Amino acid sequence: MNREILANRYEVQQQLGKKSGRRTLLARDLVTGDLVIVKLLAFSSDFEWDTLKLFEREAQTLKSLSHPSISRYLDYFEVNSATDQGFALIQTYIPAKTLDQYLQAGRKFTEIEVKEIAKAILDILLYLHNLHPPVIHRDIKPSNILLGERSGNHVGQLYLIDFGSVQTVLSSEIGTKTVVGTYGYMPQEQFGGRTVPASDLYSLGATLIYLVTGTQPADLPQKDFRIQFEQFANLTPSLTKWFKRMIEPDLAKRFASASEALTALEQPQYTDFTALTIGKPAGSKIQLTKNEDCLEIIIPPVGLQPSMMFLGLFATAWNSFILIWTIGALSAPFPGNIPFALFSLPFWGVGFSMIYGILYGLFGSLKISIDYQQISLNHQLWGWKIPRRRYAPRESIYKLVYTPKYFTKDADGDKTQVPAQLDILAGIEKFELSINGNNLKSEAELEWLAKELSDWLNIEITS
Repeated sequence: MNREILANRYEVQQQLGKKSGRRTLLARDLVTGDLVIVKLLAFSSDFEWDTLKLFEREAQTLKSLSHPSISRYLDYFEVNSATDQGFALIQTYIPAKTLDQYLQAGRKFTEIEVKEIAKAILDILLYLHNLHPPVIHRDIKPSNILLGERSGNHVGQLYLIDFGSVQTVLSSEIGTKTVVGTYGYMPQEQFGGRTVPASDLYSLGATLIYLVTGTQPADLPQKDFRIQFEQFANLTPSLTKWFKRMIEPDLAKRFASASEALTALEQPQYTDFTALTIGKPAGSKIQLTKNEDCLEIIIPPVGLQPSMMFLGLFATAWNSFILIWTIGALSAPFPGNIPFALFSLPFWGVGFSMIYGILYGLFGSLKISIDYQQISLNHQLWGWKIPRRRYAPRESIYKLVYTPKYFTKDADGDKTQVPAQLDILAGIEKFELSINGNNLKSEAELEWLAKELSDWLNIEITS
């Protein structure tokens, strides 16, 4: 039986895959004797010019790439034979199976192996995304990742293949809006024809979820466009949180780059909040109400504290002295008394601030509200709102940072305790909650509020 020979050089051995207008073939290079991969794009009745553009872009992109985990470009030519008319792209052949083939054969991947796979693909993405212009794969999925044979304790060599959906940032800027990718592995922005390097991170996260659950991401339950995979995978909390950040629908909350994702995977910076207070601490008077649309926290007055008594005595003495000074200054002959009276104004400001601090501690409360529009922070005294309201758009909230109490040393080596603090970062605004500073009496209360905010906002807590 005579085998088809393309360009008088590539002898077809077998067909590896076929889809509309395309065939993937295994062939032998009659000049070198090596096996190669042939991707054929054939003209047909349903041929579209966008398909040819993507095919040509794949060839040009592969020609410019040089990475040990990416199949090398070998040749590109027009095919005009009795059986085929179109174009052919020749690449090096990699003797390995896809992750999808391993899964279909029943292979299970451990958490250590999944981390190895993640690091290997992130390393490839680092290379692609740091090119000028950056190269975005746009179709990362288990069938486009090859895994070589296991080597000792190593999971095996990883390869990223099929650049048929590839896009460069430059090409996207000149108007390319072709929507490509695979449902279940595509982030929301890709459905709109917009892709960025972080889009590949989402696809990688969805791929890894398939490895640990054995279920296609599209078949897993979703909530607010987020894949709900936790109950189907037995993972450590740190890796679970890393996965959730990889598949975050909101670009602003997803890892921004492969470098950031790789650093977080190798050196987790998340506080393990499984050990923190889950419920409201006994005796706490903080009021927390929430539903699907709004969360509200009211922190009541801290009440009488021993430090207030000392501050009250000092404030009384301070303001009494300033009062005597002011009366004496005003009793002097006019207009020479005016400068002396004005000189007392900054001291009156200090005195009133001490009085305000005492009154706020005894009768003041703090209210934090988050709804679908904004986050706001209000101070109240005897039910009256103090004009210190701060707010920011709800969608600008991107991080929760919890800092446990710690000690610092001054120049003399003396230790000073820094209270625990929780920061809500929203755009350029930072909303702070801290022990003593916001009527919070204990670190347990702060941990509880951090957990409640994290669950409701669906934002991981970083340390």
